[in-house]
Amino acid sequence: MINQLALSNQVKIRQAQIQDAERIAILSEQLGYSVTLEEIQQRLSKIINNDSYIFYVATLTNEYVIGWAQAHIYEIILMPTQALLHGLVVDENYRNNGIGKLLMQQIEEWAYDVGCESVQLRSNVKRKEAHLFYEKIGYTNNKEQKAFHKALN
Repeated sequence: MINQLALSNQVKIRQAQIQDAERIAILSEQLGYSVTLEEIQQRLSKIINNDSYIFYVATLTNEYVIGWAQAHIYEIILMPTQALLHGLVVDENYRNNGIGKLLMQQIEEWAYDVGCESVQLRSNVKRKEAHLFYEKIGYTNNKEQKAFHKALN
């Protein structure tokens, strides 16, 4: 394992840029999603130009992307304004070094700054390690549900 203190001093959190797309795609694969570089570039260009979304990357001092987190402002009539986390991943070679926590802190700061009262997230039931991570940084499981999907042709 890499020395956590030494690594955290090398990590910078910044907003994603189009040139980060290749590393974002690779990290998305590690999360279990197969997405092409072109799809990432196309979607990222929409996200980074939409003020209701944020997309952060964690980089080493040489700008090598080792993690990312995405969220957006979630406005529904039944609840106060929230931020909804859409994804968080840290390169498998750099996990357990505080990088996920740094990304989540940045998401939380952004959410607070844009007027959100909380951060919500959903995590697949099979991601037990992720659940432990979220609990460790102060999140509580407040709901279990089923997710439904319908493709639109």
